[in-house]
Amino acid sequence: MQGYVLNVTKVRDEDLIVTILSENFTHTAYRFYGARHSNINVGYKIDFELEINIKSTIPRLKDVIQLNFPWLLDSKKLYLWQVYIKLFYHHLKDTEELDEFYIQLLDDLVIKMTKQNPKRAILESYVKLCEYEGRLHDDFTCLLCDLPIDNNISLVRGFLATHSSCSYSKNFELNKITEFFNEKTLIAFNEEEVDYLWDVMLQGL
Repeated sequence: MQGYVLNVTKVRDEDLIVTILSENFTHTAYRFYGARHSNINVGYKIDFELEINIKSTIPRLKDVIQLNFPWLLDSKKLYLWQVYIKLFYHHLKDTEELDEFYIQLLDDLVIKMTKQNPKRAILESYVKLCEYEGRLHDDFTCLLCDLPIDNNISLVRGFLATHSSCSYSKNFELNKITEFFNEKTLIAFNEEEVDYLWDVMLQGL
């Protein structure tokens, strides 16, 4: 099967506990150290097998083959991708069974990042995630005062909307945020605005 490495934890010697997102599950498996083993890192997509052992509480990860991305050697893209994947791990770590949506979202993002600015591609992916999970609130009612937002809008953790005067946060034009939420595009945003939205996303998915 195939999946994305969401988390890697070193245990005794050089052995690893690896969390992988596959088509319908998150798997936690044990990887024994071996000089001939393929390298495993957060964010990598791998082809793998799981070996069940009745003496162990988790399966053994075996026959791992790394599946390369076109931009895997681009250090900037890889770093930002790994930041997003780590957030993904914390978002999904208590969930074992998942819809195919999640791995498809990452598959699509890998393709988009081949040609698109990585922060923009990841933020657009995140909005799709929020929408799928029913967390994209596009009614634009302020989280803090519960009144409608008619013009100046700010986004806080989870891209929840507030009046900029209520949260003392960066102000955006309402029509730009509306386009972002509806069309899943940041084409109208400058780099400073994208960097700000990135920092909001880093607070947690």
